[in-house]
Amino acid sequence: MDLNYIRKLVRLVDESGVDELEIEEEGTKVRVSKARHNSSAVPTYIPQYITQPMPAPQASAEVRPNPAPAAEAQAPATAKPEGKKYHEVKSPIVGTFYRAPAPNADPYIQIGSSVQPGTVLCIVEAMKLMNEIESDIGGTIVQILVENMQPVEYNQPLFLVEPA
Repeated sequence: MDLNYIRKLVRLVDESGVDELEIEEEGTKVRVSKARHNSSAVPTYIPQYITQPMPAPQASAEVRPNPAPAAEAQAPATAKPEGKKYHEVKSPIVGTFYRAPAPNADPYIQIGSSVQPGTVLCIVEAMKLMNEIESDIGGTIVQILVENMQPVEYNQPLFLVEPA
């Protein structure tokens, strides 16, 4: 069938009161139908991620208990330490925060870890891509502001670093 012929069929269905048109010529079958905007057009399967609300990102001023095992004992602190000027390492993208390269692996860094520019601090997963987030300053990790596997926003502070 000719592409111009198919376009004419689409235009015909669009401009007429016909909801659906099916034509078969020389062994080729073409069906053109209008999208319906009534309750019968609602899909019967709706993915779970659409029906359940996404948890809101936690504000850095909120304190949450940490029921994690001893390996995760250094839970993200939520209040900034007083008295000193700290550098914030922020998320460059929206995604999911991971402290370690794999579920059973040790975290990249802990509170008190020394870092240099280029040291990998965490991973932020965005659209199935794992993006390593590196330190942009040398110093010591003073605070981890985000829980493991928590959604993060663009420009959200992830770490506080005391410059060296």
